[in-house]
Amino acid sequence: MARNKTQNLPDLSSLLTPKNSLMLAVERAVLRGQDWAYASVPIAEQIAARLAGVITLDLVKSGQRLLEKDISEVLHVSRAPVREAMRILERDRLVEFQARRGAIVTAPDENELRDIFRVRSVLYVTMLEQVARENPSELEALLNEHMPRLTRAAEESVDAYAVESFLLNFNTVDLCRNRLLVDVLHSISLRTLRYVRLGFVAKPQSVRTSLKVWSALQKAAIKRDNKLLLSLAASRLDDARDAAIRAIVAKPADSRPARATKPARARVAAASAE
Repeated sequence: MARNKTQNLPDLSSLLTPKNSLMLAVERAVLRGQDWAYASVPIAEQIAARLAGVITLDLVKSGQRLLEKDISEVLHVSRAPVREAMRILERDRLVEFQARRGAIVTAPDENELRDIFRVRSVLYVTMLEQVARENPSELEALLNEHMPRLTRAAEESVDAYAVESFLLNFNTVDLCRNRLLVDVLHSISLRTLRYVRLGFVAKPQSVRTSLKVWSALQKAAIKRDNKLLLSLAASRLDDARDAAIRAIVAKPADSRPARATKPARARVAAASAE
């Protein structure tokens, strides 16, 4: 008799909303940036992108069950592509399969977060060093193109800023000629987007700090100051990690050490003064 109360099922009506910029960004992450996908996205990937979007936006909560039957009815598709979509989400650690419960939305996890950002920081800085050395003009052009969008997004909303920051990171990675680096960074991009957004939502004022660091990065790229560029990039990643951890453990922002934040602000100030 108590089955309906314990199923913990989400409201799936959010799957029917028109695609917004976050959904499109999530789709690109799900598809690993494959160019062929934009012309004709397979149905399973479309479903996975929709589900990943509502999970990232927290419209479907951690711990809730995702039933193939319910999703197929809402989206008017067969259960086969829904099942495949669930496996894609499992690959990206957004759902996990549990005995007798099926697909469950994963909860943000501090240990996973630390592991992801540790790997991401090493690989991202390695990627950026290569791009700055081999394609400095392309990097400068990319930053010049995206910074106005990033500034407008900061005025609009936390979600808009999270999306634009994600797209700038994603496009920067695409400049790298080391395809193994690109593939690995793309493969963890969806999880990092989820965590970075959590940090911004928990502390919206951190958007301004992030924007200042991106501005300093742009100036360092223009000046071809690769040492400062890489230092700022590493500090930015550390700041994003720390903000997400604070959001997960629900501690006051000033209760955690600011080892990464203070150097970042000092470098931003130095870069701005120049």
